[in-house]
Amino acid sequence: MSSPVQRFTVDAVRAAGVVGAGGAGFPAYVKLEADADTILGNGAECEPLLHKDANIMEQWAGDVVRGMSLAIDATGAKRGIVGIKEKNSHAVDAMAAVIESEPTISLKLFGDYYPAGDEFELVHSCTGRLIPPGGLPIHVGCVVNNVETLFNIAKAADGTPMTHKFVTVGGAVAEPVTVRVPLGISIGDAIDLAGGATADELVIGFSGLMMGRTTTDLSQPVTKTCAGLIVLPADHRLSMRKLLPIEAKNRIGKSACDQCRLCTELCPRYLLGHAVEPHQVMRSLGFTQSVKANWNKWADLCCSCGLCTLYSCPEDLFPKEACDSAKDALRAEEIPKWTGPTDEIEPHGMKDGRRVPVSSLSRRLGVTKYEHPAPWSDREIVPNRVALPLNQHVGMPATAVVDVGEKVTMGQMVAQVPADKLGVAIHASIDGTVRATEPDVVIERS
Repeated sequence: MSSPVQRFTVDAVRAAGVVGAGGAGFPAYVKLEADADTILGNGAECEPLLHKDANIMEQWAGDVVRGMSLAIDATGAKRGIVGIKEKNSHAVDAMAAVIESEPTISLKLFGDYYPAGDEFELVHSCTGRLIPPGGLPIHVGCVVNNVETLFNIAKAADGTPMTHKFVTVGGAVAEPVTVRVPLGISIGDAIDLAGGATADELVIGFSGLMMGRTTTDLSQPVTKTCAGLIVLPADHRLSMRKLLPIEAKNRIGKSACDQCRLCTELCPRYLLGHAVEPHQVMRSLGFTQSVKANWNKWADLCCSCGLCTLYSCPEDLFPKEACDSAKDALRAEEIPKWTGPTDEIEPHGMKDGRRVPVSSLSRRLGVTKYEHPAPWSDREIVPNRVALPLNQHVGMPATAVVDVGEKVTMGQMVAQVPADKLGVAIHASIDGTVRATEPDVVIERS
């Protein structure tokens, strides 16, 4: 049975609406209810051009460590490990200074490779343990939280709800920067904080160029899972590849894939010993539905890191997208995610030698000209309007608890999820008047 202190932390984190800030959006309170022996703080931040995690650790190391201590207490863990890239020396120094007085917390330094921040990779690098196929970190005694999530856990314990988000705004902007913005501001407003775009027609990597989604709509809101906004000109080669219709991607793959295996041989999950083979999934493009499932199964354990499409393939094909389609097809047919063995896996013998340096990845993406620091700035934005989606976390969408025309203040709960359902509350990020409650809670400053 949990102690009153543990219960307080879990309840406070749920009430504050804290979700995983690394991109997945899993409600943080659920992880705090687990029994674990190790808490891992994910500060590896491996996406090109993103710098928000390093800035958080440099500026708020005390809050990150306090959040980790709360997570250790809540789960009964024996230790905490924060993974940071060695190149982020200022963040390393700041964190090292704080943990000097925390004997149960240590740092693990990584090289600058992609995807160091993948939780399967992180768990193996920090603990030597291998998450089983189809498994989760808790299956090997670990709980993984992004360092921003740890920051938000600390704030939640103080009674502060999640109303703002740290984001890096980089790429084709006048002044790449990392800022903290109210949830629900538009992408366009966030770009203005970076001095505006340096191109006329834009494509945005929402949460990154590799695993983030791609949009051209600058009115879309910043959500709890947004790690950053990477701006590219619409005529950039990567922009055009990203925006190519899936039918065209599949047609090209069907006609051009020569089964060279490079997509598989550099796949991070394959190198961890998992049965992920994108080159086999590519074969599904040439078969009818009755045979597709045979090849689709090789996508079961794909993490959609994007290396196969954006780095490995010498013909610029789209194996990641083929894997995404394969997983969608398996779900639609209600085929179990993984029915193979869940033990006796071991890393590939060449795993360490096949790590992809971020510098090489940036060259392949064609974004080295945008590789500039995005330092922390305390500049603030006072938006006239925010749009808070009711579904910006894993689980049940929240339901509005305010009415159109109602006055609200920053930090006030505006939507919630029933106590017996997976999900979190949403809070107003500005003072103002509610103008809509579906599909977003829209608040206009009074």
